Amino acid sequence: MKIFTMIVLTLFLAKGCDPELSKEMKSSTIEYQAVSRGFYLNINIQDEKLTMIRERDGETKEYKLTSNDWKELANLYKKVDIEKIATYKDPTQKRFYDGAAIANLRIVYEGKAYETVGFDHGNPPVEIEEFVNKIVSFSDN
Repeated sequence: MKIFTMIVLTLFLAKGCDPELSKEMKSSTIEYQAVSRGFYLNINIQDEKLTMIRERDGETKEYKLTSNDWKELANLYKKVDIEKIATYKDPTQKRFYDGAAIANLRIVYEGKAYETVGFDHGNPPVEIEEFVNKIVSFSDN
């Protein structure tokens, strides 16, 4: 009986964390932008909705994220220490000679903005690589 109780409690507590994480994500605004002379991409995610602009002065397109995409993004968001994203180092500097677009990630949470330093589009800092790659993957569709 004790084992059964432990299993039920473990499952209940594991499920209980998901809504908290989802709530934190819903109260955040995630903005990703990559810009160069011939390239423009702006992705905003807020409350399970994604808006994207693919060219300067272009049309904004809005999408609803699937529950699987939302959960995967929320799990990756959980791994990001937003307090430290401004200190993450860029692994490459191709953007300095037009070898890559300049990218930036900005997270607004509870009225405070957390922003990375510029990095090469397609090569984000290692600490946020999975999270950024998931966000950028939405532009492939």
